[in-house]
Amino acid sequence: MYIENKDINKYISYWLITIFLIVSLMIVVGGLTRLTDSGLSITKWQLFSGILPPLSIKHWNEYFELYKKIPEYKLQNFSMTLEEFKVIFWWEYIHRLLGRVIGVLFAIPLIYFSIKLGMKKTLNFYFIFLLICLQGFIGWYMVSSGLINRVDVSHYRLALHLVLAFVILSLIFWNYLIFANVKPSKIKIGNFFPILFILLLFIQLMIGAFVSGMDAGKIYNSWPLMGSSFFPDDNSIINLFTLSVFNEPSMVQFFHRNLAYLILIFYLILLIKIYKNKIAHYFKIINIIGLLLILQVGLGIWTILSGAQILISSMHQISSIFLISSSIYFLYLNTKN
Repeated sequence: MYIENKDINKYISYWLITIFLIVSLMIVVGGLTRLTDSGLSITKWQLFSGILPPLSIKHWNEYFELYKKIPEYKLQNFSMTLEEFKVIFWWEYIHRLLGRVIGVLFAIPLIYFSIKLGMKKTLNFYFIFLLICLQGFIGWYMVSSGLINRVDVSHYRLALHLVLAFVILSLIFWNYLIFANVKPSKIKIGNFFPILFILLLFIQLMIGAFVSGMDAGKIYNSWPLMGSSFFPDDNSIINLFTLSVFNEPSMVQFFHRNLAYLILIFYLILLIKIYKNKIAHYFKIINIIGLLLILQVGLGIWTILSGAQILISSMHQISSIFLISSSIYFLYLNTKN
């Protein structure tokens, strides 16, 4: 969907890259919110009243008293002071505030472009906006899973929340490439390999969310072996074939490690295919993906060795934004003109 109006296209591309950057920031803040165990600090869904943070000691105590009612406080943070609570509160507050900012910054220009271009030419943007709204509900769906009978959110809901964030980010970036008039390559290698590569990355992203949700990065802090063996010694190979396999922290770390190796192998096949066929137009992007992939794997190993230290874990997530975005660009180059 490319509109033959250079000025409008330019403004749309500016709008989309701005939203892309803010969504990227929100993903980073969301990761830090999880890593600092801050996600359950606000126990109410407040679409409008939650825009302003607590402005008095009374309001701070009200939020703190609500937090004291949930299992995370009762079983894990029972000695927390109000000042310590404020730290985790701000992470979750900023995360939610960014969600509202994204909604407003997407909706208002969308209305303008709809008036200017008509609904038919902006329908795909409405689909993205629908996903943004859905993401807000899924965020609360995730948080609500940690308010009763457990001290953390469901790792399945966390994975859904994270994967949808990257789907939104990818759709925004794809549309940016269209309206920035980035030309696809004249020589194609077919969509099968780029799509399969992206699919593997998204599966890895989901399993990475499982690792984060169950704090699985804090166990087996050795590499290349998990302790003294390739397979985690607190589990059995037979468990690979059970429905509960993704509820086992050591198993999800095992999957996360080995899927990374599989992705590297698949990338090498792709790299050889491109260089063997001398498709020079893809040399730059496939090399960039390779460098980002090495960085991502390196940061993943460092994260494990550090016991999931917060800064390193955050860098690991940040690099995934670059890796997936560059892979989306690679797929875009293979589309029809």
